Amino acid sequence: MESAEPRIFFEDIEVGSEQTSGWFDVERDEVIAFAARWDPYPHHLTDEGAAASIFGRIAACAPHIFAISARLSHDLPGPLAMTAGLGGDGLHLLAPVYAGTRVRLTRRFVAARASKSRPDVGIVTIEDRLSDPEGTLLFRTSGSMLVAKRAA
Repeated sequence: MESAEPRIFFEDIEVGSEQTSGWFDVERDEVIAFAARWDPYPHHLTDEGAAASIFGRIAACAPHIFAISARLSHDLPGPLAMTAGLGGDGLHLLAPVYAGTRVRLTRRFVAARASKSRPDVGIVTIEDRLSDPEGTLLFRTSGSMLVAKRAA
């Protein structure tokens, strides 16, 4: 489904600028269901398992946190005219994302340069951060992507 909102092309990106999504509620049932399928450790699945862990209560697993971040990236102003992801430098789990937490994504454009091999795209480096309403930084990841240039 194509958005009616104007696309953000390579030429539109201002290094150092940021975009922020709306708030997202990390629901308990979703945390448990996701973990049951993808990362079934007890601290993601039951109150008893969580109480016996360093978390003390049900916490979302890393793949779920990344999935939330990826989903919220589609709620940023744009959409970004991304043609392909190029990978990143990992997932930094800075604080637990507990069931019932409210989060939002902030994306910062770190670098941008024209592709040497493909004149129709540029290479953009981003940093994505999830935080809660108190401003606690919960998760951080960064990576690069190919972003289409505006047609000549």
